[in-house]
Amino acid sequence: METLSVALGHRAYPIHVGRALLDKSELLLPFLRQRKVAIVTNTTVAPLYLERLSDSLRRGGVEVVEIILPDGEQFKDWQTLNLIFDVLLQRRCERSTTLLALGGGVVGDMTGFAAACFQRGIPFIQVPTTLLAQVDSSVGGKTAINHPLGKNMIGAFYQPKLVLTDTDTLTTLPDRELSAGLAEVIKYGLIRDLPFFEWLEEHLERLLLREPAALAEAISRSCRNKAEVVVADEHESGERALLNLGHTFGHAIETGMGYGECLHGEAVAAGTMIAAQLSLQLGWIGSSELDRIERLFRRAGLPVSGPALEVERYLALMQHDKKVRDGKLRFVLLQGIGQAVVSDAAAQDEVRTAILARSPHA
Repeated sequence: METLSVALGHRAYPIHVGRALLDKSELLLPFLRQRKVAIVTNTTVAPLYLERLSDSLRRGGVEVVEIILPDGEQFKDWQTLNLIFDVLLQRRCERSTTLLALGGGVVGDMTGFAAACFQRGIPFIQVPTTLLAQVDSSVGGKTAINHPLGKNMIGAFYQPKLVLTDTDTLTTLPDRELSAGLAEVIKYGLIRDLPFFEWLEEHLERLLLREPAALAEAISRSCRNKAEVVVADEHESGERALLNLGHTFGHAIETGMGYGECLHGEAVAAGTMIAAQLSLQLGWIGSSELDRIERLFRRAGLPVSGPALEVERYLALMQHDKKVRDGKLRFVLLQGIGQAVVSDAAAQDEVRTAILARSPHA
């Protein structure tokens, strides 16, 4: 097991990465204010891992409340969030009860937001079971639900007490979900870590084959990158916005196509290629760099172009992006592989051209 830290002073917390960690309740017990935990999971993950984690906690003397939500991005809304509150109230959970998210990014985001709201804040722990959640959404304290007009528009910054990443859970992850997670892994190389990007070029097939050592390395390096950015800019007033490479276009794709129609990582991959295309048009990267990025996404089984979404629909949806300032769109763009910036330098016509270049049916 490797342990990293998100060094936020008195709110610092560890990230444990290793195998068979679901069986090690001793890693969780020190972070419980009382011996009562409410585990939030979904209908896909529950049959795989809920009993195992619950039994581990019960052996440690913990009372376990189980909350099983429907699975899918389309359920990341107020109605499903209220299912969590219903059980917490029915089972007389208290301010010292810990919420534990067992699942992917949707479960983690919703559980964190519920924890931030219930009785004005209760502790929570992330136990991510997808690659995307393990390398990105479980770390950093972003919690949210979706709105019909925009993804993750309603939420809070609320840090977990612990992130427990059992890499063995990736053995049951569908291939498509694994590829979607790789989009966020590749992102770290693109925005700030050229050596990591080069490592991914060399070792991508090992990740696709789910070699434990390669997965652990990719997860640890991704989490280390994210932890450093979060510590420098917890509330996304500056550097943390770089973590949104591809997300401005990607969120527009997810919202415009309907939540659940494509996976978040797939939308981010397509959005990153549009952002890279825009960077090329601005003269910030060369065609060889664009080709290099595209090759890696293709090898990972990810889309390199957007869906058949009208250009004006993209532009309208992107106006809800959280990086919009004074009504002006700002994008995370590349000045090289490993060097990202937030910029409003692109004129709307250039943005349209980039979308059309990477979404030929838009």
